[in-house]
Amino acid sequence: MNELYKETSPYLLQHKNNPIFWKSWNDISLEEAQKENKLIVISVGYSACHWCHVMEHESFENTEVAELMNKHFVSIKVDREERPDVDAVYMKAVQLMTKQGGWPLNVVALPDGKPIWGGTYFRKEQWLGALEQLAQMWQEEPEKMLDYANNLERALDSLTHIIEQPISENKQQILDEFLEKWSKSFDLEMGGYARAPKFMMPTNYRFLMRYAYQNQHEPLLEYVNLTLTKMAYGGIFDVIDGGFSRYSVDMKWHVPHFEKMLYDNGQLVSLYSDAYKLTKNPLYREIVEKTLSFVEREWFTNDGGFYSAFDADSLDENGKKEEGAFYIWKKSELQTIFKEDFELFSAVFSINDFGYWEHDNYVLIQEKPPEIIANDFGISAEELQSKKESFEKTLFEIREKRPKPALDDKIITSWNAIMNRGYTDAYKALGEVKHLEMAQNNMEFIKRNLWSEDGNLYRTYKNKTAKINGFLEDYAFVIDALIGLYEVTANESYLLDAKQLTDYTLDSFYNSEKGLFRFKSIEDASLVSENYEIEDNVIDSSNSVMAQNLYTLSVYFGLIHYEDISHRMLQIVISNIDYPSAFSNWLNVFMNFDASQKELAICGENAFENLKIINQNYLPNLTVSATEKPSNLPFLKNRYTDGFLHYFVCQNKVCDLPLQDMDEVLNKLKH
Repeated sequence: MNELYKETSPYLLQHKNNPIFWKSWNDISLEEAQKENKLIVISVGYSACHWCHVMEHESFENTEVAELMNKHFVSIKVDREERPDVDAVYMKAVQLMTKQGGWPLNVVALPDGKPIWGGTYFRKEQWLGALEQLAQMWQEEPEKMLDYANNLERALDSLTHIIEQPISENKQQILDEFLEKWSKSFDLEMGGYARAPKFMMPTNYRFLMRYAYQNQHEPLLEYVNLTLTKMAYGGIFDVIDGGFSRYSVDMKWHVPHFEKMLYDNGQLVSLYSDAYKLTKNPLYREIVEKTLSFVEREWFTNDGGFYSAFDADSLDENGKKEEGAFYIWKKSELQTIFKEDFELFSAVFSINDFGYWEHDNYVLIQEKPPEIIANDFGISAEELQSKKESFEKTLFEIREKRPKPALDDKIITSWNAIMNRGYTDAYKALGEVKHLEMAQNNMEFIKRNLWSEDGNLYRTYKNKTAKINGFLEDYAFVIDALIGLYEVTANESYLLDAKQLTDYTLDSFYNSEKGLFRFKSIEDASLVSENYEIEDNVIDSSNSVMAQNLYTLSVYFGLIHYEDISHRMLQIVISNIDYPSAFSNWLNVFMNFDASQKELAICGENAFENLKIINQNYLPNLTVSATEKPSNLPFLKNRYTDGFLHYFVCQNKVCDLPLQDMDEVLNKLKH
């Protein structure tokens, strides 16, 4: 065994028996490289990464590779989910060097950690050849490597220099111009973007749905609904068990990269919950309920946390690891299972050219709307739905006997908070108390296990141990989850916790000179360069989430300096946007500073029941609050009158006279 046997990360533990003398990322490992004046191999991946497994088998289990690495390098394995700070810096370096990125991420650095070479997946001979050349150059021409490393470091530093520029006062014009540019990439046949692979990008569709709703833009709303419907039809969505995979390799959302991640599913539950509130489409409700059922069954722990992921690979019928083996079906197998119902099953789940993958395997996907299939078979929509549910139940019971994909059982703070928000958003849309209880239990887990007495959050939890000082994304998403719980419970302790964490974040992460938050706390040493995460990718950027948090808390607590920081962050980022799809959560926050933004205080008897009704409506431009007793929360102070129920509707913090009729309130909020 190498030193990785001491770790808790499933990804690191996968490599503990490699013949390479792997170390984990820590001060001791970095000091050893400097002491021995050795180059460092930094290899970054995660447990559900298919090509990480391939490179391990081809190279890291190979004795020839191990001899070379052990002789000339200090080799460090990094779980990118535990250490997103390390991953971010070296990923940027590789993108500067090669114009591409991905995982596995493999970098060679100088003894002080400055990167000099890197890439993603390498075949064994490529890897050996590159390492031999680098080792020789370090022995014979180290000054060339030092010069290159210094130049690359300057290039990395330049990425953090964002020029603050004034932006137009005409917010609508800015948004319209962004949308015109953005819409050129839309796939108007299958939804999503007209390219493969196809990522789901929930943050994009959350903003586009809001923009379409507030601007009564019907074609855009149709595009968002097309995208959500096509994603829900299967392939990328597991129609049998619920839950989404990472992305599809094709244009029609069919064949996924089969790994399932907690953060994808948390965000998609929120997105489909909002879409259900807007459309009342029963398909969206089904997606929310099936996904939450999957999460609870497979990832929810006894003490209230959520595990991280399922691997893409699993054992096939021959005991060999194959990507997607758990999820795929052969036509002959399905014919045996469903007999006289096979024709209907085949029509529903595309056991035809549309659903065929490779090697006689099918990935279940719906092509036609159910009403067309019902009409083709001369049955009612209700009968078809009943048959569909029966098909899924039968396949679920059969599939449960197969070997499951490997589980990544570490608990990540930010991902738990994202899933927490998914549960509160589902509760808003569906009104199911069990979803609220799940969110409350999970928040108690976070507070009990991942929030220290000193006020800081930890990043990960496993084996009853929390470790690694939290990163900005951990704070940002926990604050957001606390705000979400307040929005549905009106329990002010959640807001006070959110404010406490926000103040800690301002003290420990905010750089007032740059006007943005560092990704790492000032208590933690920087790597090669400081990282300011601003691009909204598959997950919202931690800075954009903080901008949203500060805006919302400024309303509740009447804190102008929170609003000022949020507004300045927007000024900095909006003026530097080149492609809007990578800044969609920023644009969401940008819309908060529009004249259409509203606030609502519900004060008096039955306020909580009426809050529930408000939350069932799609009102993306609303900040809502409620109380059934006198409150000292600045937004609610002096608004409670014993024996009455009053609604205070405000627009950009200018409030009308109190109302008492719910229909009148909803009319004001929607117009």
